[in-house]
Amino acid sequence: MTGWTLDQMAARTAADIADGAFVNLGIGLPERVADHVPAGREFILHSENGILGMGPRPAAEDEDMELINAGKKPVTLVAGGAFFHHADSFAMIRGGHIDVCILGAFEVSCDGDLANWSTGTGGVPAVGGAMDLAAGARAVRVLTAHTTKAGAPKLLERLTLPATGRGVVDRVYTDLAVLEPAGDHFRVIELAPGISLEEVAARTSAPVSLP
Repeated sequence: MTGWTLDQMAARTAADIADGAFVNLGIGLPERVADHVPAGREFILHSENGILGMGPRPAAEDEDMELINAGKKPVTLVAGGAFFHHADSFAMIRGGHIDVCILGAFEVSCDGDLANWSTGTGGVPAVGGAMDLAAGARAVRVLTAHTTKAGAPKLLERLTLPATGRGVVDRVYTDLAVLEPAGDHFRVIELAPGISLEEVAARTSAPVSLP
């Protein structure tokens, strides 16, 4: 079995973003999308701590800890980019001005439910702006490993963890495939190189099918 690397996952996610879209990148793996804007395309990256026009990660020697994203990672600013108050950033999110948000996930159900703020009993809650993004963004896409580090499926028939949003996820990008929640199953849009539908099915706790 091969599948996509982390950067290939981010690049595949970026490939589906429309030119000119306003895009929020969640903390963690979604941050890598900033490094993979397709040649000849432009979308405007938003960070909930108050950046519009966020660029890719800088080289180590160019890092400036006064210029960081919501995950406290150094970033760059593209020409014409702007900084603003945290409250204004959330007004953009809650006002429906974000076309796409790319979020990480602990779990996604086949009816589009998302869990990404709590790992349940004994876990440390970390809400951040996830609920606002799940409710306010025009499209919610998830970028995550297909399974946990222990090998448990993250794509399920029903969530087992506290929900961030119900019926909000449009598309899921994993190391094995691109999938869409389809109500009672996941529809596989694209398989990663070297991955079969059977391998995806074996690592998904919900039915899967090709379009």
